[in-house]
Amino acid sequence: MNGFRHVVMFKWAEGTTTGQQDEVAARLGELPAVIPEIREYSLGSDAGVNPAAYDFAVVADFADREAYLAYRDHPAHRAVVEKYITPITAERASIQYET
Repeated sequence: MNGFRHVVMFKWAEGTTTGQQDEVAARLGELPAVIPEIREYSLGSDAGVNPAAYDFAVVADFADREAYLAYRDHPAHRAVVEKYITPITAERASIQYET
């Protein structure tokens, strides 16, 4: 095992604005500077190539499961989820696995 990966995808609720989506991306993008357990962090909106895709995804890499759990439970991460993501999420899917 080289690390631990977290992948999460969102479908935004109907009526979600571009501004709200941009705010999610901006707030999530700040987390690597605040949460030292994040090894690599990638996020982005769907490119629109395939139908029925999710709208937004985050891929985060960590040294191990414990580092992921520290990120998951970190107050800065929880605040972004609760204030910016949860209010506009219609669907969410995630997976975590060892790399």
